[in-house]
Parts: sequence; structure tokens; C-alpha cells
Amino acid sequence: MNAVSIGPFVFAPDRFAAILAIATLLMAAALLSRRIDARLNAWASSAVLAAIAAARLGHVVLHWPGFAEEPWRMLAIWQGGFSTPAGLLGMALVSAAYVRSVRFAAGAAGAVLVAGLVGLVTLELTKATYGQQAPVTRMATLDGDFRSIRDFEGKPLVLNLWATWCPPCRREMPMLAREAAERADVGFIFVNQGESAERVRSYLLADRLKLDHVLLDAAMALSRHYAAPGLPVTLFLRRDGTLASLHTGEISREALAAGIDGIMGESH
Repeated sequence: MNAVSIGPFVFAPDRFAAILAIATLLMAAALLSRRIDARLNAWASSAVLAAIAAARLGHVVLHWPGFAEEPWRMLAIWQGGFSTPAGLLGMALVSAAYVRSVRFAAGAAGAVLVAGLVGLVTLELTKATYGQQAPVTRMATLDGDFRSIRDFEGKPLVLNLWATWCPPCRREMPMLAREAAERADVGFIFVNQGESAERVRSYLLADRLKLDHVLLDAAMALSRHYAAPGLPVTLFLRRDGTLASLHTGEISREALAAGIDGIMGESH
């Protein structure tokens, strides 16, 4: 499973696990507040907010040069980007301010333990499967030729599944286009899902985007092959075409760089 789909919403496995863990923590604290200490409810809400804020701040600090160029991205939390150690530190500091008794500490620790177990089990059940080979499906290019992903094997590949009607796809495309133009050591392939060449050309022209490798997957075969429940999806392929990792949803510059770093040194 590469993502969790609930109605129109698509969640990456790690984000879905985090959401369930947070919900579990809040519910557990609410139940325990009736039996142990009424302040557990307020503690849980404060701890969650502190953890999220600290985790995001920690991520921004670690990648400050990139955020300094585009400060607005600090608020783009839908792209992901959180530091787990910083988040745990934020939660610990808030918890220290609330603890007044061993009974309270035990209740808080119990809620955290249950939430952690729920998160870990959810992550294990929903995590993506990697290692599958790129398909041999041949797809049309904007020039009228036909190529498959296998034709690009020999160097690491970033494979982006997208569509012109998809808002997050359109938001991330300028950044992906810039990275593709700057990275000669990595191949970028933009595989449009289910749209015509005319529609894709019109979009690229209107947004002044220049992409060297655009494939038209009219039958959305790659979405099925990689079990992608929604768009966009960015896949990182090793030199031999096997899948190393993927990112579901709008991707940030930092997540893109991390994915590329993960495939640059691999050879099979």
C-alpha cells in the first residue's frame, strides 16, 4: 500500500499514522481525565500543538537556506516536513509544565504509549512496498514518439505522476521543472495521467514550463502499476529502474532532495 484513500482525501502512510496517533492521544487523555486528573485533557491538546509547532520549526531550522529564499513555505505544512526529535522535545517541555504528581505523569505516559503503539501499527500496516521494477509500457511523447520508463534506465530517475486538473500537481510543477533543468545527474520524467497531448501542451505553454521528458499515460497504467490512489505521486527509481521510495501528495524541495539523495549512491 502506497497511500491511504478516504473518500476524496489521500494520505501518505506516515501522515495517516501521525493523524491516528494524535487522535488516539486526545481520546485517551479525555478518558483518563475523568478517572485520574481533569488536567490531562488540557495537557494533551497543549502537548499536540507544541509537538507540531516544534517539529515544524525544527525542520525549518535544519533546512533554513531553502526556506530563507521562500519564507512563505514555512507555513506550507501540507507539503510535510517535520523533525521528530524537535517535536518530542516540544511535547516534553509542555508535559514538564503540567506534571504535578506521579498519578498525572502515569496517566500522561499511558496515553502517549497507547498513541505511539497505534501510530506504529498503522505505519506498519500501511507502509509502501518498494523494489518493484518499472513497467515496460510504452507511452506517447509530445513529439509523437513512444517510449517506456525502461528506456531511461542507467541513471537515477525521478518519476512524477501528474495531471493538469490537479491543484497540488500544478503547485509543485514549477519547482520540479527548475530542479529537472539543474540536475544533469538525475533523470526527471513527467508522466501525465489520462489527458491528451493538446491539453498538456496548452498547460505547459500557459504556465511557461519547459520539461524535457513528458510522457502521456492515457490509460493511467503507471498509477495502477504503483498502486497510486491519487495525484500527484513522485517516485524515486534506482539506476536499474527499481523503486527505492515515493512521495504521495505535493512534494517540497526538501523532500525531493532527500529522495534524490537516497538513490544517488545506489547501484544494483
